Amino acid sequence: MNITPYHHEVKYYECDGMGITHHSNYVRFMEEARVDWMDQLGYGFDRMEAEGVVSPVVSVECRYRKPTKFKDIIDIVVTVLETTPLKIVFAYTMSVAGKVVCTAQSTHCFLEQGRPVSLQQRFPELYNNIIQMYPVNK
Repeated sequence: MNITPYHHEVKYYECDGMGITHHSNYVRFMEEARVDWMDQLGYGFDRMEAEGVVSPVVSVECRYRKPTKFKDIIDIVVTVLETTPLKIVFAYTMSVAGKVVCTAQSTHCFLEQGRPVSLQQRFPELYNNIIQMYPVNK
């Protein structure tokens, strides 16, 4: 399956007094890209939530390399670093005009009615698609 990068155009309100994108917005950009990635797999978060499963963020890490500014188009490539039945670790590479501006990762678990749930058991098609795309995670 071919997943296309997500594109985010920096909005004026996302910039700080120095005219650069405020660092806190990158976490939102990660979420936008992650939601798009899941939609491209055919198993969006809205579908999971409709079936009673949520995927909270357990941890986030960002490394800011170059500033971005109003109207910049940030291309965000989402990959999977690790998949287990109970968690998934996403990696994000954010670039503007081919230059990396931020690298990041987020870790998520899966809960149903507040209790951990196995992605492999609850959504085997999704889990198998991820494993096929990222075989290092077997």
